[in-house]
Amino acid sequence: MRLPLFLTALCALAACAPPAQVSKNHPPMAVGVGFGDPSAYRALAMPSGGSSRTQDFMDLTFAMENGRGLETFSRFEGPVTVALRGNAPPTAAKDLAALIGRLRNEAGIDISPATGPATITVEFASRAELRRLAPTAACFVVPNVSSLADYRRLRGSKRVDWATVTRRESAAIFIPSDTSPQEVRDCLHEELAQALGPLNDLYRLSDSVFNDDNFHSVLTGFDMDMLRMTYSPQLSSGMSREEVAARLGTSPVVGPGNPPDWTHAIEAALGKTGSLTTRKVAAERALAIAQASGWQDGRLAFSYFAVGRLMAGSEPVRALDAFDRAALLYARLSGGELQLAHIDMQLAAMALAGGLPEEASRLADRAMPVVKRHENAALLATLMLIKAEALEKLGNPSAAAALRMDSAPWARYGFGPDSQVKARMRDIAAVADRAAKG
Repeated sequence: MRLPLFLTALCALAACAPPAQVSKNHPPMAVGVGFGDPSAYRALAMPSGGSSRTQDFMDLTFAMENGRGLETFSRFEGPVTVALRGNAPPTAAKDLAALIGRLRNEAGIDISPATGPATITVEFASRAELRRLAPTAACFVVPNVSSLADYRRLRGSKRVDWATVTRRESAAIFIPSDTSPQEVRDCLHEELAQALGPLNDLYRLSDSVFNDDNFHSVLTGFDMDMLRMTYSPQLSSGMSREEVAARLGTSPVVGPGNPPDWTHAIEAALGKTGSLTTRKVAAERALAIAQASGWQDGRLAFSYFAVGRLMAGSEPVRALDAFDRAALLYARLSGGELQLAHIDMQLAAMALAGGLPEEASRLADRAMPVVKRHENAALLATLMLIKAEALEKLGNPSAAAALRMDSAPWARYGFGPDSQVKARMRDIAAVADRAAKG
């Protein structure tokens, strides 16, 4: 999986090398974190015809991430079962059970766990093995197979082409076994949602996992609405785009999705290849395209965020301006509070590096409740460790030590084994050291 956005930024600020992948010989330990019960979700009726939500549904349902259009609506008909296979990490079963419970209660889907043959199989294999099949994917879902062996045999055939599916009968989700518990959970949420429903991602959606910006890591209320619409009794597998649009009272025209030029620029800016200079140029290009297009949605905000993230270590004034403009946009968008918390983390790290521990602590305190609500343990641990370093700078080492201890369960869930947790602690300490050396 791509490095989480906040870790990449910390590495840029601390001039550290990208951390090594978790070793498959040292799988993540079983850890327990308590996010509390998900906020109550009120089941909504089918949105009124022509609403923005029905158009979002059409745009997500009748296109794929690569821009390829789909002419036929498909879903599972009847009860859905989900089973784990392979070297499943210790936390996977609990996280899957919680997700299935939410899908039943919030999206109204008849779905349950299974131990034998299942409608949807979740198979775990080593990251290296999965990369040989899908080099750029952290995890992925395939129709009409029930195992990795099936996929190897059918790879490249129409049988595993989502565009040929008119009624979903089976699917398999493939997830690395040698990764952090949080990444496993994130893969479960995103891939199970796509196995059940929409196959597209749209950067304009600020409150959704159906978005490649990676801010949201668990299914949101918007996502549950999309899945509830997918399994509405008004719809059925095999319907044409026009038939679905007529049932929803909306236009059958599907939006253009993510413009290729902007998408390529964002991917180049936030990818793991290319020099920092090249990536900065790509971020500026994405921002210029967003501005020229007149967007005022998540795409413009994310463009500013990308510029700020890449400029934070070398051009702090430019970075602060970009983060400020991103924050103004996200504050107006549904679900934007999590993006604002990510910006606060970036600003807290910059404040720590700039010798402003009081500001770093204030920003961390503001972001932590939001991050906990959105169940992002890795980001929560990062904020706690930033605040711990700030407390050290403020002359309160005992409070800093206590906070580091409190962060440990979140860090283990978010990052994996102790070696990874300690690496993150060193990265953040290196950010704090910049102030002393500056």
